[in-house]
Amino acid sequence: MLSTLYTNGVIAVREKLLLGDKLLRFPEMTAEEVLRALGESGFGDGEQDGESACRAEEEALDAFIREYAPSREELVYFLAPRDFHNAKALCKAKKLGTSAEDLLAPEGLVPIAQLSRAVESGDCTGLCRELAETIPAALGEDVGGAELGVRFLNAQNSFLLRSLKLRKVLRDLIAERTDRTNILTCFRAQTFERAKPLLVTGGKLTEERLSKLFLSDMGASDALKGTPYEAFFGLCARAKESRLPYTEAERAVESSEAEYFVRRRFELEGKEPFLYYVFRRRAEIANVRIILVCLNAGMPSYDIKKRLRALP
Repeated sequence: MLSTLYTNGVIAVREKLLLGDKLLRFPEMTAEEVLRALGESGFGDGEQDGESACRAEEEALDAFIREYAPSREELVYFLAPRDFHNAKALCKAKKLGTSAEDLLAPEGLVPIAQLSRAVESGDCTGLCRELAETIPAALGEDVGGAELGVRFLNAQNSFLLRSLKLRKVLRDLIAERTDRTNILTCFRAQTFERAKPLLVTGGKLTEERLSKLFLSDMGASDALKGTPYEAFFGLCARAKESRLPYTEAERAVESSEAEYFVRRRFELEGKEPFLYYVFRRRAEIANVRIILVCLNAGMPSYDIKKRLRALP
């Protein structure tokens, strides 16, 4: 691994290429104007259409992660979730008798060919124990898509928490995203009995506490008092009361890691600038994709801005 001091110097140079405040102006523009502005900023490595440009940026960021990650833990945190997503996609495709090609994410730490062989043959030799246990179980039982997803998320969190046991910051990020996901799951379910099979392990909120979200309005509002999730509860509650989609809550789930570092951006040290930079790049790429899709669908700018991830 490269020295942290050297990596932080590389990041200081690359930060100047981030889109920054330009992104806030994109929803007011046409898709053609956005693509032109992206090209002028060097986004997308010269690709002419939005999706190709985003994929080029994702590939470049993956290459940066693999080259400059200050330790094995950062590689695991950023890339291992791809392995669980791809294993899930391959299992789902096998069960349905379809192709997994359109469901696969870019390669993580495990080659997709190795995962494919494990799913086809049932031989999970060489995979981590969480994948080796979850793949046969997923193929051998009749479960719906949502529950299949939960099984792989549980396995993913188990692997990450085991692999990152000495990295409190990374473990806290996993817990916060998991807790927000579970709160949103509870709001979408009509009863706790329906929500319970879909809850993901790895968070800090217990099932008992989450079950209180199904009490009367007053009891539910007290369920998360004293936790970091009171504001997130408000987002979910307002959407439920107004019978609106949980768009802002979904955005908050996807933005949880970036928001964590935004709150601490003036006190980052050691390996944390690397994490902060990668989260910013990922958020920018996601936002460019969201903006272009929404502009092409004819959505007004205020609706597009509601969907954007946190802008660190």
